[in-house]
Amino acid sequence: MVDQNDPEAWNAYLAEGNAKQARKRVAADVIFRDAEGRVLLVDPTYKPDWDVPGGMAEANEPPRAAARREVKEELSLDIEPGALLCVDWVAPHGPWDDTLVFVFDGGELTAEQQAKLRLGDGELAEFRFCRPDEAAELLRPYVWRRISAALDGLREGTGRYLEEGR
Repeated sequence: MVDQNDPEAWNAYLAEGNAKQARKRVAADVIFRDAEGRVLLVDPTYKPDWDVPGGMAEANEPPRAAARREVKEELSLDIEPGALLCVDWVAPHGPWDDTLVFVFDGGELTAEQQAKLRLGDGELAEFRFCRPDEAAELLRPYVWRRISAALDGLREGTGRYLEEGR
């Protein structure tokens, strides 16, 4: 056993354990709504399906900070995300490891905020507000399950834990 009173040896021991533990990819999304209750969707240029604003966290970046950064980069909107609506575990698929997706409440955007939305970093082709039935058609099924659960949690005032959107 390592001497816990030897800071150098103890840190080396902890670093070895840390290096062997699993790493998780983390994504952070934000659900924005308009006065009619429609949800803001974005059309990424790098994949075939629509999505909600947000994206991947950078190394050692908190999910809420990642959500704020991504929304600012994508839509030129600098807003502090609100309550955590859900966390969804996505299983490994294709070349990707598993992912934890954090979904935050972005609130209802005012007409003034909507007028200031701009495509920022070239990752998006367009954005638009959609009714839930439209969103269900545009989003991948597991993404729609996640967003639908997050909206249910928003209405009920409870957070959700999901696996593959369920």
